[in-house]
Amino acid sequence: MHGKEFFLKRYQQLGGTIKEITLKKSIRLNTLKINHEQFVQRMTSIGVTLTKIPFLRDGYYAEAPFSLGATTEYLLGYYYLQEVAAQLPAEILDPKPTDIVLDMCAAPGGKTTQLAQLMNNQGTLIAVENKPFRQQSLASNLERMGVENTAVYATNAMTLQKYPLHFDKILLDVPCSGNYVTDKTWFQKRTLDGIKKSQQLQRQLLKAAFNLLKPDGTLVYATCSLEPEENELNMQWLLDNFSVRIEKISVPIGTPGLTNVFGQKLSKDIACCKRFWPHLTNTEGFFIVKVRKC
Repeated sequence: MHGKEFFLKRYQQLGGTIKEITLKKSIRLNTLKINHEQFVQRMTSIGVTLTKIPFLRDGYYAEAPFSLGATTEYLLGYYYLQEVAAQLPAEILDPKPTDIVLDMCAAPGGKTTQLAQLMNNQGTLIAVENKPFRQQSLASNLERMGVENTAVYATNAMTLQKYPLHFDKILLDVPCSGNYVTDKTWFQKRTLDGIKKSQQLQRQLLKAAFNLLKPDGTLVYATCSLEPEENELNMQWLLDNFSVRIEKISVPIGTPGLTNVFGQKLSKDIACCKRFWPHLTNTEGFFIVKVRKC
């Protein structure tokens, strides 16, 4: 069970559709190295047109007649190339300089460097990455962006349960099936069986995250998937098996999480999640939920 027609039928049942969109190039200013006024002046002077993204703290749409990943300003760590929806999970987690924070699936480091930025390089940030070839990109980005409050653990995030570690806040941006906006061959590669395999891994990571949270701690779970198996159905599983509550996300983009999936009625609290249909948000497909441990 795969192919564009299969997924179109699924999405229509869920109230969505498939629409070819071209993502605007977006970047995130790094306030650890430069402020907004200085950044706009510098980028404008080299021929970059910036438009502030109103619902993001440090996000800009950027247009340039050259590669934004090949400028002196990029190499100096003044900004990170980061899609609009991908900038939201760290902001929603809202880590403070006094927090102990875990980024469970950290590479290549976009959200890790953003967390450090929001913490003003204070507190403690643990970044976990299991794959050696991804650890190098993570370390490189942390150095480029001037991050100083972060320790990188080269391990599987699920092994952290063996240690006496507990966190105020956890970002779990899980490995997922992805979405068609960022991969033109997505419909040919993805199957329902593959999506269900992703779901099982995600549930293992959710269980580990719950066990690592302090009482009253906050977890933000995010995917770049549109599939309910990886999103709303995982949240129903979490509610059914753990003492948590889902909190409302107050951002002016995205639609409420689905509470009826293919005829299965889910908790009304799942409407507090945010689902990003590309045809409505002009972003990649995304799903974000904020959970508090009871």
